[in-house]
Formats: sequence, structure tokens, C-alpha cells
Amino acid sequence: MANDSHSKTIGYILWIFGFTGSHRFYYGRPVSGTIYFFTLGLLFIGWIVDLFLIPSMDRDADMRFTEGRIDYTLAWVLLTFLGLLGIHRFYMGKWVSGILYLLTGGLVGVGYIYDYWTLNDQISEINQAG
Repeated sequence: MANDSHSKTIGYILWIFGFTGSHRFYYGRPVSGTIYFFTLGLLFIGWIVDLFLIPSMDRDADMRFTEGRIDYTLAWVLLTFLGLLGIHRFYMGKWVSGILYLLTGGLVGVGYIYDYWTLNDQISEINQAG
């Protein structure tokens, strides 16, 4: 059975806000996600091009990240909307850092940003461990 760690549907939904880089972070491309964030999707040109690149970004993410008990999409939704409270960390079983995030607002936002850069790798590591 083929690995399907990420969703094209979620990728396209995030693409709507893609000038912020959200779809690129989701697919494990934090450098270009950050560039998109600061340049409005490369002045919207890169954002439009990405409409056609999402299938290949999804395929690359599926090959790169390990599917398992932690669902990437759910973790990303939790990070995006409740990340400063550490809810995504509780979901991943990282209770100590989850409590720290809850008490400090995601370590005053720095941990929240760190997780945008590394969440896919963190989940993949947990999924590989079983």
C-alpha cells in the first residue's frame, strides 16, 4: 500500500492562503514557506505557479514522511489554531513540552515558529518509532 501521509485536498485549501506560505509548511518546505510569508507568495506569482505544483509537493511529502499513528493533517490543524496552547504537542504525546507551551504561550511564540519548521519531521520520527 502506498504511503499517503499528506492530503492534496488540505494542500489546496491551504493554497488559498498560500501567499502566507501555509501549504509549503504543510508539505515540509519551511524555507520556501518562510520566503512566501515575507514576499506574499513571491508577489503572488509563485502562489499561482503552486496551484500546479501541489500534486508533486504532495507526492514528495508522501515519499519523505512516514505515515503512522500520528496524523499529519490533524497535527497541522492543531498547531495552526491551538499551537500557542501546545495542543498539537499533547496530541503527539509530548506532554512535558505541551505543558510548557500551555503555560508560556508556545514558549512566547518561539516554540510555535520552531514547530512550523519541524512538525513534519517530528511526526515522522514518532511514526517510525511505532
